[in-house]
Amino acid sequence: MKTVIYIHGKGGSPDEASSYAHLFKGAKVIGMGYSSQTPQQAVREFPAMFDKLAAGSSEVILIANSIGAYFAMLSLAHMPIQRAFFISPIVDMEQLILGMMKQAGVTEAMLFEQGEIVTDTGETLSAQYLRFVREHPLCWHVPTEILYASGDALTSLETVTAFARNTGAGLTVAHGCEHRFHTAEQMETLFFWLQKHTTP
Repeated sequence: MKTVIYIHGKGGSPDEASSYAHLFKGAKVIGMGYSSQTPQQAVREFPAMFDKLAAGSSEVILIANSIGAYFAMLSLAHMPIQRAFFISPIVDMEQLILGMMKQAGVTEAMLFEQGEIVTDTGETLSAQYLRFVREHPLCWHVPTEILYASGDALTSLETVTAFARNTGAGLTVAHGCEHRFHTAEQMETLFFWLQKHTTP
């Protein structure tokens, strides 16, 4: 049996997996209900959850969104995944963190001295988080297609293009879309992209 595992992004839900079921007739489409908030936690949690969801499958397809894609690349690179589809993936977490620090006026010296700093936007910057990201670079070799929104405020086109080039991933730019695909038009674009790359 073919299994499609969906990994949601921040603020998302594993129930979103049901939205993709119509594109994979005859396959088991299931969302990963994880609780990890940090890459350290994902490395511990994701492999066992993947093994449970993929048990007995002849083929595993991964669909992952935003930070869910980052967590997946960090923790599941060694798993038997035949294909992956990433929607607005975070592909350079260090760059994203450094950008948040710059926006908040936080230097590395300040962060490593205090350990954690809560920004005006409510985000918590963590020295431990940044250190872990630097010590565990992504190493991803699964055949992958990426859908990138032209209005993505978290990852630049240059960053995702470099990642696609380095990993051999396919890259599609969805013009007029945001990091979070949520309107009817944006979801139609997403489904069209996914159908295009999954139809024999």
